[in-house]
Amino acid sequence: MSGPDYGRAFALMREGSAGPWREYTRHAFVEGMKDGTLPREAFLHYLRQDYVFLIHFSRAWALAIVKSETHEEMLGAVGTVNALVAEEMQLHVGICEAAGIPQDELFATPERPENLAYTRFVLEAGYSGDLLDLLAALAPCVMGYGEIGARLADEATSETYRDWINTYAGEEYQASCRAVGELLDSALTRRIGPDFETSPRWDHLCQKFDMATQLEVGFWQMGMTP
Repeated sequence: MSGPDYGRAFALMREGSAGPWREYTRHAFVEGMKDGTLPREAFLHYLRQDYVFLIHFSRAWALAIVKSETHEEMLGAVGTVNALVAEEMQLHVGICEAAGIPQDELFATPERPENLAYTRFVLEAGYSGDLLDLLAALAPCVMGYGEIGARLADEATSETYRDWINTYAGEEYQASCRAVGELLDSALTRRIGPDFETSPRWDHLCQKFDMATQLEVGFWQMGMTP
């Protein structure tokens, strides 16, 4: 199962979590967006939870600035924080406002347990580890949405969720995925060396990536049960 080129480390981690990755990127929720069969109620419920998720996800990426060791790493983290706060969250605000859900109500959305489990896992990875631990936990969300968006842009048979699809398939988001992939590769090389996949630490990082991927599957499943 091939996917977009988001760097060497991501490709290796993705391959190592092939089963969960397919469950995540081909989940019934995703396929429902592709053919338009996903109930609007489920989509709006997911969108509200995802807005709350992005608040914590932005904080985790801000933590990546603290964990950075170079100016280039700081710039990579800053760029992602800006894309999340100024662009991706605005997509959620716009769609929800069009559906009659004002931004203050969106911000006050009660957090589902599945959402809490995922966001706290990511934040804990950063609090207790270094930049590599944090990036391993962050990568599945960033790159997974990029992969899903790129695939649905080609395969979607319905226009119902085209705004969402176009956001993640768009060049701006795809460039963010590539930038995060480059950041992951360079951070690994700086801290471990060019043959980072042979390091004893590699398996630990892959386990974090795998768990975050499984939590993404749970997030989609939560979206199916408003």
